[in-house]
Amino acid sequence: MTRLPRFARQARVATAATAVLAGAGMLALAGCDGGAIAAANDPNNSGQSFVGASYSSKFFDPGSRALAPAVTGTMLTGKPFSLRAERGSVVVINFWGSWCAPCRREAPVLGALATYFQDRQVRFIGDNVLDSPATAQAFERTFNISYPSINDPSEYVALAFHSTVPPSAIPSTLIIDRSGRIAARVVGAVSYNGLKSLIDAVLAGKS
Repeated sequence: MTRLPRFARQARVATAATAVLAGAGMLALAGCDGGAIAAANDPNNSGQSFVGASYSSKFFDPGSRALAPAVTGTMLTGKPFSLRAERGSVVVINFWGSWCAPCRREAPVLGALATYFQDRQVRFIGDNVLDSPATAQAFERTFNISYPSINDPSEYVALAFHSTVPPSAIPSTLIIDRSGRIAARVVGAVSYNGLKSLIDAVLAGKS
């Protein structure tokens, strides 16, 4: 058996290590838990957990709800957005990317719930991260998403929540009550019944 020269063996080891690291990076992306918001810490808010098809979901008692940051941004359509202007309505903010497989799975659920709640003072807003407007809008057309999304390629809107209730992963969904406080959070792809139950509880003012 011919023995490789020392420099050739070193090069082979380096190539293998690079391949392992690249594979790990692809797995992290496939899990859709990358991005800066994934590093944010979860504050110690007391509340009631809802168990459903999502990875995790939590309903925060009214007395322990953090005030949502007064975020502003620009929609994919170019129109301005202000979260503060939505006071008086329940706001459902979904953090998503067209590159994210769980986002594709939950898109029909979000579209259906937006239609279901459209006459009940519930406003659905997307926050599209790490994407281009053209790709994001193609995603919306594919899944027939009628509600608007913020163009947030650098996660500035998502990061604004880091000191309150951070989204933590992509996809994540926050429900903000009529007074502008964060009432619930879902980390992972939402289910129809799970998200509907949370929205119903916020609308009812339940603790």
